Amino acid sequence: RAGKKAMEMSDYETAYSYFDCGISFLRKKHWEEHYTLSLEMFSLAARCAHTNGDHTSLKLLIAEVVTKAHFFEDKLDVLYLETCALASSSRLAESIEQGLDILSKLGVEAHGANVEACVQETKDLLSAYTDDELLSSKQMTDPTMIMAMKFLGKLDTWMTQIMPKFVPFVAFKIIQLSLTHGMSPVSPVGLAYYGSFLAKQGNINEGYHYVKLALTLLNKVGSRENAGEVILICTQVKLYVEPVQAALEYHHEGYTAAMASGDSSLAVINLFASNAAHFFAGANLQRMQE
Repeated sequence: RAGKKAMEMSDYETAYSYFDCGISFLRKKHWEEHYTLSLEMFSLAARCAHTNGDHTSLKLLIAEVVTKAHFFEDKLDVLYLETCALASSSRLAESIEQGLDILSKLGVEAHGANVEACVQETKDLLSAYTDDELLSSKQMTDPTMIMAMKFLGKLDTWMTQIMPKFVPFVAFKIIQLSLTHGMSPVSPVGLAYYGSFLAKQGNINEGYHYVKLALTLLNKVGSRENAGEVILICTQVKLYVEPVQAALEYHHEGYTAAMASGDSSLAVINLFASNAAHFFAGANLQRMQE
């Protein structure tokens, strides 16, 4: 309980110390006698280690879970952290390959050949729903599908950097699964990237509509773990419609949300974008530095 409470307060170093202490008290045959407790404790400790940048501990914790877990689904939490760790170590190609492989094992394919057809298919799919219907959609409850969505959300982030042409396919898959299985905390990510893609194609108003929808949905899905990313992507589109000064508040909110969820890399990107927005908004940079 203490470790979870520390995580809620974004104190991941303290949280890790609690989980590490708890693990040290587990009996020799704890995986056989207390499987659920062991799985949860090692998985949460791994999450804290990843957030803290403790790659040595992270590797050991992941190896333990991968070796001892009874089912593939029980390994998904640490495999997700492993793919994130690869990305944060500038091994984006490997992280994407591993993410796609895991999704394939879960029966989820996120690729295609024709971007235009993908965008049109997404438009046709969304046209069957009003905004109110999308916002009031059921919540996703299948644990395996929820994890698949988490992998898809990160793939969009990583592909944006080295494989941008594949981003629409992943965004479409997120939207498709959201409408089929229910909304998850990753659903706003799909709408944000879809709106961003439309804006890049010159459809500013349509893109603006979907990024606003993504931000509204963010408050409906029961978790703000992806708020930092959603706010970052959406703000870049909103700047084409709203005053630059509005971005100052948006990126500060994105920074705070990313830090709260333990995503330091997205927090830094929001901070960088905020600094750029301050510059273009004519803010006093000397005062900012002080």
